Amino acid sequence: MPREMRTMPYDERWPQRFQREADALREALGDLVADVHHIGSTSVPGLDAKPIIDVQISVASFDPLDAFRVPLESLGFCFRADNPDLNKRYFREPPGTRRTHIHVFRAGSWSEQIALLFRDYMRAHDENARRYAELKYRLTAQSRDDRRGYTASKSPFIWETMAKAHRWSQRTGWQPGPSDA
Repeated sequence: MPREMRTMPYDERWPQRFQREADALREALGDLVADVHHIGSTSVPGLDAKPIIDVQISVASFDPLDAFRVPLESLGFCFRADNPDLNKRYFREPPGTRRTHIHVFRAGSWSEQIALLFRDYMRAHDENARRYAELKYRLTAQSRDDRRGYTASKSPFIWETMAKAHRWSQRTGWQPGPSDA
């Protein structure tokens, strides 16, 4: 049975939870990993969110898959081969543990960069983050256990924000920062 979605006030412990996960991932993956970043709503200080830690791992190549799949599975993460997004490889938390999503992207790819730009724009724009939190509360109340519907309903806001983030990146010369772990 799927867990019911809920949005909650920002939790000051989310960065520490990320760091613990990231340290274990770095140790298991070693030199295979270029960067490990905290992404998603829990990576934006003060942003109310679903209590899910999203970790972005950057690798040079998806091949061979077992190079990173085996170490991640040895930590208990579950590979989601059915993930429809072909620009990433996706893993979920070990059964019975707190929600953690592992997104593996090719280093330098557009998909890798867009998650970082969205995160950094939200960190720099409190009003946009507040509007996003309000939307997330509304959508989790409406969707409860319809994750696909929830995600689809966020898309217009996300793409509107990405257009703003793109303009902001052009004005500021935004570059992705160093690895978070």
